[in-house]
Amino acid sequence: MMIDMNLSFSEFSIEAYDQVISLWLLCEGIGLSRADSKSNIRYYLERNPGMSFIAQYNDVIVGAILSGHDGRRGYIHHLAVHPDYRKEGIGRALVENCLVALQSIGIQKCHLFIFNDNTKGIHFWNKVGWTQRSDISLISKAIEQSV
Repeated sequence: MMIDMNLSFSEFSIEAYDQVISLWLLCEGIGLSRADSKSNIRYYLERNPGMSFIAQYNDVIVGAILSGHDGRRGYIHHLAVHPDYRKEGIGRALVENCLVALQSIGIQKCHLFIFNDNTKGIHFWNKVGWTQRSDISLISKAIEQSV
């Protein structure tokens, strides 16, 4: 991991949202939707306190990760590291922060969602010890709110 006094990790607070959303938009493989609005991310962070993190270099956000749980399993969403800061251990450290936080409340397994064509992302997750599963599939349904 990069040893630099100007690099710091902290809990993701809603005040960082604008910088984080800009980072997510910059990074390939991050699928954003209406679910990633500021109000929805605020709700997610409030529902999962101390589970999501940012990495800052000289006060600029260079990495971010969302993490939470359903009381039984942990989930990671939107891990992103700025392209200029990759291969320095930032992504690995963000993931480890999430896993430690989840483990501290008794969560024993964590899942994540990744696009099948995100080969760089799949390579990263395999490299840090995660296993891609072929025995389960994700099935979704959009639930539209009635007005």
